[in-house]
Amino acid sequence: MDDFVKGRVNKYYWRDDINCATANLKILSELFSVDLSSQVVDAALGMHGAGGHGAQCGLVEGNLMFIGIVGRARGIADEIVVDACAEYARRFEDRFKSLLCRELRPEGFHESNPPHLCEALTCEAITFNIGFVIEFLRRHKNPA
Repeated sequence: MDDFVKGRVNKYYWRDDINCATANLKILSELFSVDLSSQVVDAALGMHGAGGHGAQCGLVEGNLMFIGIVGRARGIADEIVVDACAEYARRFEDRFKSLLCRELRPEGFHESNPPHLCEALTCEAITFNIGFVIEFLRRHKNPA
């Protein structure tokens, strides 16, 4: 899985030049066989720390969006999806020590930063996100 994620992130960052939230959504949609509408992809355009402002990390935002998308697609009750999003945020923060892009990004935000500075973090976080989604779907595979 690590090699798969690393290859996809590299492609999405360096060939397609898309942000972390969009890369996250595309990788998750591919792995879990969920079609993303163009509007969802468009909505993620500025979700890399609120357009570079340094607010909530796009790796978090993309996964929160995906939990909602896959939850609805699988018929999981909204309240369960909302609870899963809160649980995910707690776990992400425990693992990575923050939900904020400006704190997670290795050098913060400076004009002199190289492109795609978060590539290693992106790979690690997306692998974490995949594990969370797998667990979420296993727990709720037969919704009531």
